[in-house]
Amino acid sequence: MTTTHPHYPELPMLLRVEQACGLLGISRSAGYRATAAGDLPILRLGRRIYVPTARLLAMLGLIPEDSR
Repeated sequence: MTTTHPHYPELPMLLRVEQACGLLGISRSAGYRATAAGDLPILRLGRRIYVPTARLLAMLGLIPEDSR
């Protein structure tokens, strides 16, 4: 079951780092460097790394911080 973001129904609630990189227009390696530096919000589930869509959109100023 995939849930989507309420403001952007075409996006899932959690993005793989590669998906977030595609949306940001950066390379995969730049995306992983940004996660390691703490510049990209992440959620770790086991060994997997996800980018919460709401936090990414808020970071980009596309949705208000308080509507996460």
